[in-house]
Amino acid sequence: MDSPGYNCFVDKDKMDATIQDLGPKELSCTELQELKQLARQGYWARSYTLRGKVYQRLIRDIPCRTVTPDASVYSDIVGKIVGKHSSGSLPLPEFVDNTQVPSYCLNTRGEGAVRKILLCIANQFPDVSFCPALPAVVALLLHYSIDEAECFEKACRILACNDPSKKLIDQSFLAFESSCMTFGDLVNKYCQAAHKLMVAVSEDVLQVYADWQRWLFGELPLNYFARVFDVFLVEGYKVLYRVALAILKFFHKVRAGQPLESDNVKQDIRTFVKDIAKTVSPEKLLEKAFAIRLFSRKEIQLLQMANEKALKQKGITVKQKRQFVHLAVHAENFHSEIVGVKEMRDIWSWVPERFALCQPLLLFSSLQHGYSLTRFYFQCEGHEPTLLLIKTTQKEVCGAYLSTDWSERNKFGGKLGFFGTGECFVFRLQPEVQRYEWVVIKHPELTKPVSLESTTILSSPCHSVSSDPADRLSPFLAARHFNLPSKTESLFMAGGNDCLIIEPDASAGPQCVVTPKEADQGGALCD
Repeated sequence: MDSPGYNCFVDKDKMDATIQDLGPKELSCTELQELKQLARQGYWARSYTLRGKVYQRLIRDIPCRTVTPDASVYSDIVGKIVGKHSSGSLPLPEFVDNTQVPSYCLNTRGEGAVRKILLCIANQFPDVSFCPALPAVVALLLHYSIDEAECFEKACRILACNDPSKKLIDQSFLAFESSCMTFGDLVNKYCQAAHKLMVAVSEDVLQVYADWQRWLFGELPLNYFARVFDVFLVEGYKVLYRVALAILKFFHKVRAGQPLESDNVKQDIRTFVKDIAKTVSPEKLLEKAFAIRLFSRKEIQLLQMANEKALKQKGITVKQKRQFVHLAVHAENFHSEIVGVKEMRDIWSWVPERFALCQPLLLFSSLQHGYSLTRFYFQCEGHEPTLLLIKTTQKEVCGAYLSTDWSERNKFGGKLGFFGTGECFVFRLQPEVQRYEWVVIKHPELTKPVSLESTTILSSPCHSVSSDPADRLSPFLAARHFNLPSKTESLFMAGGNDCLIIEPDASAGPQCVVTPKEADQGGALCD
């Protein structure tokens, strides 16, 4: 079969060994569901010609702002912006954050064209302030464009998408940072073994997860990134989370039990992604990505909203250095009679990322405040979330992360009633480290309606919720987003005059039931 008609920006020798033109030449389907299946199966992945046609169609159908720059705009402005500079010496826009242009089998002319297009985009989109993914997107699109102007128009349409339900590329530091936090939350829930490794070998686990987009937009080889982009154009942003989680799972599988190649796990992951062909094929990578049982796009959007809100409340809206996840538990400023700095760092890595921005505040200590539950409630009410640490008379150390203010218990008129959300969890540190979560996290099929008698978690009356999803502490795991009946809201905390109960999985897991007589030492920390 003849080689495909590469354009003038492509190094033909490199491309023939990377993406051949062996597949079908036409695509007739119009139904979204069928298109999703074809994208995942790689229907147009082996046809350079067909992929170009599909990209043209998918990007043309993106709903955009009324005024979106097109190819004619590029022709009008490129000369003025580039001037007499050679394309190879052109500076990159500030919004790419020093991201290098991936070669992606482009020749010298192609690499220069990417720089020209990025500068023209910066001119037409002054509201784009942080977008390190864009060089990779433009470099890939340039393969499937007849000239620079067409590539510019395609990139502009992706940036100008105005469908609120179809997020494509982060365009501000706030959006980028909240995406990193959201990815960290997803890793914490769905890649627990990999997350445990990251915590053990990295000084700042958030800095490792902040690199997740770079794995996709820059480090992945061209044929892998093109496969991801095929599905991304059809299904949207959630595909990126899935693939990044799959990469981390494969990294953990390969490296678990082996010494890291350097003392920098962030760099080790980058190297692993660059050489991913040694480990897994593009097909197996996508297969692993879509085997991860994530929640819907709506749940991810709500978690993103909550993380953005937390960042805004901290004044983080422009580019600035991310705070360390263990900033509040450095040896010099953390002291506890129950846990040490290392144990506290482990616990901190389990807490939702948006609260890693906050410094913990000691609210209650049995050494200071005694063993009265009344005093415990008095000290803790008005604060959420809280972290409870307990050392028993048998020298066992356990605790709980509590998402909801203890004052919610007052709604039950003195009776023992459950409240809280699915982000609550209990854990133990001694005699061994173990975290226990809501069973629905690991078994999504349990979100099907169940009878009230089948589990004590769901047997309590539903408590009121805020009308603003971003005001809830756990929009991602709150049961009202799982299509559950209103009377089966997720309730995990209870507090009475003689005991308090934290029960993340009443149907099949441990409970934390505390009475003053059983506790040797106790403490409550609040973010």
